[in-house]
Amino acid sequence: MKEYLKYLKGDPVIWVVSLLLLSFSLVTVYSFVPILVKMEGGSPIQYLYKHFFYVLIGFFFMYWIHKRDSKYISQLAKFSFYLAVALLIYTLFFGSKINDAGRWIKIPFIGLTFQSSDFAKVAIIVYLSRLLVKYEDDLNSWRDGIVHIFWPVALICGLIVKDNFSTAALLFAICMTVMFIGKVPIKKLIIILLGIVLIGFLAVGLHKAAPDLNLLPRYQTWENRIFNKLEDDKDILSNAQALNSRLAINNGKIFGQGVGDGKLKEYIPEAYADFYYASFVEEFGLFWALFLVIAYLILLHRIIRVALNAEKIFETYLCLGIGVLLLSQASVNMLVCTGVFPVTGQNMPLLAMGGSALIMACVSIGIVQSIAHNQQKKSKSKTVNSFEEL
Repeated sequence: MKEYLKYLKGDPVIWVVSLLLLSFSLVTVYSFVPILVKMEGGSPIQYLYKHFFYVLIGFFFMYWIHKRDSKYISQLAKFSFYLAVALLIYTLFFGSKINDAGRWIKIPFIGLTFQSSDFAKVAIIVYLSRLLVKYEDDLNSWRDGIVHIFWPVALICGLIVKDNFSTAALLFAICMTVMFIGKVPIKKLIIILLGIVLIGFLAVGLHKAAPDLNLLPRYQTWENRIFNKLEDDKDILSNAQALNSRLAINNGKIFGQGVGDGKLKEYIPEAYADFYYASFVEEFGLFWALFLVIAYLILLHRIIRVALNAEKIFETYLCLGIGVLLLSQASVNMLVCTGVFPVTGQNMPLLAMGGSALIMACVSIGIVQSIAHNQQKKSKSKTVNSFEEL
């Protein structure tokens, strides 16, 4: 392992955890796709090859980014934000629809799709981190500070919310967390939150008063998911996937049914993505489920460690934002599968089958490792200088 890690700079624990999760995803995706084979045809090995292709792309970006100087991340923050806005606007009008939601951009010639919101999540965290540094002396002023910091968040979340409420809500919560870490006064955060809630109620009211406007095309889906969660035992058909996910977890017991031997995964439409954790527990059991939770917590701990060791406050905000983003996605997936949250579209970072989500998770890790690598270089430089002085 040390022989290979010498080519990978940055935090070695983050590398080990990330590569273990990516490697393990190949086993689980191959095991969890029977439902996809039934619905769309093909064979498990075809989906495994496709997922392996995405893993290779993700690892390439992770490796390439971690070799770059972290100063370029800040310099590209504004460009990445406007690119994310452009992609979201394009998706809004020309996006490919899957399950009545236009979230995907088809990549020409190769037949693959890319979810623009996955790129936007990382882009807004990078840009927000830069803005918090730029306006750190004006955080008590709405006009000179808060407005400049908040409008990019509102724009990105506003463009996402139409077709993906759960992602927009999660991203908004993460951005609010980063703003809190960035020392935005708590009173102003509360006012922003209350304002967003008020706008949300007004939008729902307008949608119901004038349904022909189709202001919120997926509102009925959101409402059904919330009420189905509250009354899941009364409507078994509408809550089949949620109920089956809990049955799968119960079926897993302590040591699981064994790899490939899970039965309920064949009745959960998103067993390989949105309900990944349920499929995982069914086949691997409670013991490995807890190990998976610990792996994500270790990943978060090491990212926080990199953040606290950063010399630039921008890098601290960025690492913490990425850490919260990755852990939040994993936590929501677990909470949905266990029945705590209503059904949403969040999959497990670095593990679930997916293209853009997997790649952007790898990009996020690459950014953290770039910052960690920069810390290592500066630490070695200081050691050499101290030795020369002696």
